[in-house]
Amino acid sequence: MTASRPLHTVLGSGPAGTALARELVRRGRPVRLVDRSGNGPVIEGVERYAADVATPEGARAAVAGADVVYHCVNVGYHLQVEVMPRIQEAVLGAADAEGARLVVLDTLYPYGRTHGEVMTEDTPWNATTRKGRMRAELDARYLGAHHEGRLPVVLGRSADFLGPGVLNSTLGGAVFPAALTGQPVPALGDIDLPHSYTYIEDVAAGLATLGEHPDAHGRVWHLPTAPARTTREILALVEERAGRPIDLAVVAEPRPFGPFDETFMVEYAEMFYQHTEPQILDSSAIEKAYGLAPTPLETALDATLAWYRELLAAQH
Repeated sequence: MTASRPLHTVLGSGPAGTALARELVRRGRPVRLVDRSGNGPVIEGVERYAADVATPEGARAAVAGADVVYHCVNVGYHLQVEVMPRIQEAVLGAADAEGARLVVLDTLYPYGRTHGEVMTEDTPWNATTRKGRMRAELDARYLGAHHEGRLPVVLGRSADFLGPGVLNSTLGGAVFPAALTGQPVPALGDIDLPHSYTYIEDVAAGLATLGEHPDAHGRVWHLPTAPARTTREILALVEERAGRPIDLAVVAEPRPFGPFDETFMVEYAEMFYQHTEPQILDSSAIEKAYGLAPTPLETALDATLAWYRELLAAQH
């Protein structure tokens, strides 16, 4: 790559990685999108690349020639505690060896229970669950690598995903198809508590912006997220847009539902507190620093429902 068009490599082709790859192309960046298969729909301007970034060799091959590396890799929920630290070690080593900057997509898990307090970047990391402690340990290592001078690293934290292509989210594949076809729509926990959702296109815009600004590195940022609404309010907006009554099925405690099978829910049980206390994310820091604005929830729901309508039509 020429100095004026450095390579941006996105690790992970799930909803976030794919949306980010498209966003980077819109910004004029040459993009490599990496997953284990290297397959998938053609995205104009994106090179698909096969590598297993859980291995040092695979990670080094994946990031070769990259100026900025975006870590959007995730694994099966029941494998995270075991596998995510291995991926971190391989990706940190590869990005360090390449002299690349590293942008990491992160979760809210390190905060643990907040008892409804608004989450800012200054919220203490008080995780007590296995997956929350694991994420906090990873994040401490990422920031440690930055502050030790190994390589520039920045973390972008997101609430639960919402948007086109998002299937495995509490506001995803279990909700929208059911709302559009009259099937029971699961709603987790106390549906009258406010709960933040981050639109997948805002995840992409936030990560791309962090990748463009070296001055952002060395800290955690919350990715642009619309003001929290209660789950009941959100489902009322979905109902209005679906054009038919929603048959609500409140899931008051962890149990299998929709695309979330027993294996998943056994692992998710420790995180179910996210649906029994408010989850309110404040993203004003990144909005003020870089002029970003979250997509209004109504606009995000319109785009999501349109995508699911197309998906359902294609299945018949």
